[in-house]
Amino acid sequence: MKLKTNKALKKRVKITGKKKVLIRTGGQDHFNSRESGKVKRNKRRDKQISKSNLKNVKQLLPYL
Repeated sequence: MKLKTNKALKKRVKITGKKKVLIRTGGQDHFNSRESGKVKRNKRRDKQISKSNLKNVKQLLPYL
């Protein structure tokens, strides 16, 4: 039996290579005016997922 893809995770990540998974930075909805400019700029970028979390992502997305 084939493994099912976790659709919730599929919508939240972008796969750019075999070992590269991008995810949106958290905490962007509100209360950003009190953040420093450096933090605001960094929140605009997508982050690469850590190596320890990559193992869990591979289990949830079997095609990776």
